[in-house]
Amino acid sequence: MIEERFELAVERVAEIITEETIAENMQDYFKKCATFILMIKDTYEWVGSSAYKEADMNTLAEKNKELYEDILPGHYEKSYGNPDFAVEKLGEYGQLFSYLYTKLREMIPYAYEQKKEEMLIRMELFLEVYNACVYAQEEAKKPDKKELEQIIYWFMSDYSEEMTEENIEKQINPEHSFARKIIMESDLSDLRYLYRFGEYITDNELETAKHLLSMPEEKIKLMAETYTEGYRIGFEVTNKDITKKKTVAVRFSLGFERMIRQAVRNFEKIGLQSTIYRAGAGVNKAGYFGAIPNKQYDFDHKDDAALFMDKQYINRRLEVLRNGYEKRKEMAAVFGGPAVLETFGETPFAPEFKENACKLSEEQQKLSVEFASAAGSIVNEYIKGEERSFTIIAFPTPEVGDNYSEIFDEIVRINTLDYKLYQTIQQNIIDCLDKADHVVIQGMKGNKTNLTVKLHELKHPQKESNFENCVADVNIPVGEVFTSPLLKGTNGTLHVSRVFLNELEYRNLEVEFTDGMVTDYRCTNFDTEEENKKYIKDNVLFHHDTLPLGEFAIGTNTTAYVVAEKYQIADKLPILIAEKMGPHFAVGDTCYSHAEEIKVYNPDGKELIARENELVSEYRKTDISKAYFNCHTDITIPYDELGRLFAVTKEGEELTIIENGRFVLAGCEELNKPFEKD
Repeated sequence: MIEERFELAVERVAEIITEETIAENMQDYFKKCATFILMIKDTYEWVGSSAYKEADMNTLAEKNKELYEDILPGHYEKSYGNPDFAVEKLGEYGQLFSYLYTKLREMIPYAYEQKKEEMLIRMELFLEVYNACVYAQEEAKKPDKKELEQIIYWFMSDYSEEMTEENIEKQINPEHSFARKIIMESDLSDLRYLYRFGEYITDNELETAKHLLSMPEEKIKLMAETYTEGYRIGFEVTNKDITKKKTVAVRFSLGFERMIRQAVRNFEKIGLQSTIYRAGAGVNKAGYFGAIPNKQYDFDHKDDAALFMDKQYINRRLEVLRNGYEKRKEMAAVFGGPAVLETFGETPFAPEFKENACKLSEEQQKLSVEFASAAGSIVNEYIKGEERSFTIIAFPTPEVGDNYSEIFDEIVRINTLDYKLYQTIQQNIIDCLDKADHVVIQGMKGNKTNLTVKLHELKHPQKESNFENCVADVNIPVGEVFTSPLLKGTNGTLHVSRVFLNELEYRNLEVEFTDGMVTDYRCTNFDTEEENKKYIKDNVLFHHDTLPLGEFAIGTNTTAYVVAEKYQIADKLPILIAEKMGPHFAVGDTCYSHAEEIKVYNPDGKELIARENELVSEYRKTDISKAYFNCHTDITIPYDELGRLFAVTKEGEELTIIENGRFVLAGCEELNKPFEKD
């Protein structure tokens, strides 16, 4: 049946190219979409042929570029993927048709994975919309916009089960082996393998793969072992039993296959099979991913759900999510969590607000928050937070600069710093902080930060602590002590002159806290206060009206800071490294989200008692929908903007830890040595 439907759909799409049966202003759109679909059909057939296996690098590169060319910078302004251009050409139908165009572009990786049905349903959606427009033309009427919206709505609703189940399956079921087979069986010295994934490939991915090929086997093993041991130790330090787990989700950027191959073998030695799945479109990368063809395209379409999101749709999504996990509850129970390899070095992205990009209404924003909370609770039922863990490590890509090889070696060094040394130094900081009632953080050199962070009371200080001594386990590299602060009594202003959060730039970001909750925020990215506030609410608060201060931490990795300054790459570092380069503050959930009942101990044997905040996460006992926000965004003040950070005891004594960007607490002298060497 699939074969027959596919052939009929292709035949009908081909006819559109020569037809002139719809309004003239729509003909160009439908013909271009039809041409694109036929190109994907040809790609599907080519990938299944012997010619594909024998194709040389130039042929593979040309085919790859052809598939993504329409949305690349330089072409995007005249692409129907651009909502402003689509509205200019198609008027009231522009937003809807631009969204339809994005659904067609989802066919690209399916052609490489040889998934004909996933291609077919998108072709049939396109044809249903086209036929509705043809019918309207025959009746001498304009196409009914509401009818077209309903076609999109029911497509998203009807196929939500298949799409959701596919996403769950590929995350937790290691039998989905498309990518793993490429990684484990390809000749990695033949870079043609990179084009087998169906992702967009640039010189960045190719040069990364070449660089890893040039590295000695010992260094590859060191990188992989740091990554996989970080994952294993993450279970150990949080008192979770890794032997209950059978799978781990490996997430990485294409080009790192040589390291990932070794990591897969390492995981197998500790009893874990790797699931390696495609991330899909979007700024937030979840599985394996190639280059992002155009971040503005992703940004323009991040709120496309505004076209169809309503309460009924949300309920349908939650229903199929629960059903999907219920069918796979045995597999979900043995899923250990993700092991993430992040990359950095790309030119920082400052988005442009498109007038005609879809925007969630206030009601839809509330629904989005409601869905995220409910979905998080469902996932936690089947993949229990108190039993899962994760690890994250980061490496640069060639775009980081001319000194790529040097920077790469420096990052390997940073990722493998002596954790015992840092553990000892950080214990000195914790011992000081555990004497405090609250901590005060003040900026300098134009930084307006003046923030008081309230700490939990230690009723038994000889066996309790507020701060976790974090070395190289779940968050690699080493270098922070962190806590979940009390909200009541946490007040003031957090400010940083420039910061990158989830790959988006913020200039002069200021966040105001009253009793630990965000009460105001601003930045200077855009011309109007309204645009700046919307930017922060959408991408930092994730549509919530407010968020709590979920984490306060002091980063101690001055080595990373000095390397960033030396090579002028601070604006390119991921938060994973940046958060270790000064005090940082996370808005959203605590670091112990969904695992508050699990006892955690520092290396000195003291139990960490600050695993929740008293006004928010404690709701998990009475109304879980109010307890979690399903987001956690770290904002770091760099050392060169930090005037003073000091602990204040109940008696009012001030214990200074950092002053004028340098550690002044006894026992922390080693942390200032990288500054001296520089």
